[in-house]
Amino acid sequence: MTQKIMFQFPGQGSQAVGMGGSLAEAFPVARAAFEEVNDALGEDLFRLMQDGPEDDLRLTRNAQPALFAASMAALAVLKEKTGKDLSAMASFVAGHSLGEYSALAAAGTLAIGDAARLLRLRGDSMQDAVPAGEGAMAAILGTEEAVIDEITAEASAGGVIQLANDNAPGQIVVSGAAAAVDLAIEAAKARGIRRAIKLPVSAPFHCDMMQPAADAMAAALADADMKNSAVPVFCNVAAAPESNADALRANLVTQVTGRVRWRETLLAAQAAGVTAFVEIGTGKVLSGLVKRTLEDVAIANLDGADDLDSVLAHL
Repeated sequence: MTQKIMFQFPGQGSQAVGMGGSLAEAFPVARAAFEEVNDALGEDLFRLMQDGPEDDLRLTRNAQPALFAASMAALAVLKEKTGKDLSAMASFVAGHSLGEYSALAAAGTLAIGDAARLLRLRGDSMQDAVPAGEGAMAAILGTEEAVIDEITAEASAGGVIQLANDNAPGQIVVSGAAAAVDLAIEAAKARGIRRAIKLPVSAPFHCDMMQPAADAMAAALADADMKNSAVPVFCNVAAAPESNADALRANLVTQVTGRVRWRETLLAAQAAGVTAFVEIGTGKVLSGLVKRTLEDVAIANLDGADDLDSVLAHL
């Protein structure tokens, strides 16, 4: 491997009706990956991915395993077309929030079926952790972490509020009690920040209100069969590479209430010598974050069959 490549796996919000369809149509190995997830869940998730309705696909319990399945299908195609395993294609892997499960399955830490079942539990437990309407998230764009810290300190009069996602320079998401998030939006606008937008999510992810979900995942992950990873995984909560199964397991639990340190992850990957980032799965959200964060790196994404040649050119 002449260059260092990081495979990155998308998170919630990238889902779309029709996701993975062109890969499944063109490659039996992709279809087999979708069927493996269907079997693990005991339902036809792939049909929902293809036919919708979109509102059902967007539900956390469906979106999380669906995005995982699409990433596993795309990875299976890459392995077949190159004749290489992951460690011969990528030096590191990382995934945004639920995408960390995709990264771990790609790196051989979790079996596909186990990861799919864990993500269904994760989606259900995150949804159930906070009654509908009591939590919220908002994107605050065009400012830096120090200003966000001021805003959240001010907004904490309304309840729990935390920096949830540090996605890219000028793209930060806060999460917490609905009243606190409303106050944060007001505080941002009072500081002249024009883009402070409540997100269409069903729960306040990556904040302390998710502790019941973290407890549920801790219990499930304690029993999960996890192996050391074939390549280092940049974990969301550490923004640093990790290969040890026990550390990876602990990071998955912390991640439920902890910050997604994506901007720092990209900077750390570049510092570790990564010169190309390949997004594996639905959409181009993570590719966009790389563009906002780093210069002089190559970017590719494998969403559908039409993307294959451009990705293979990087490998």
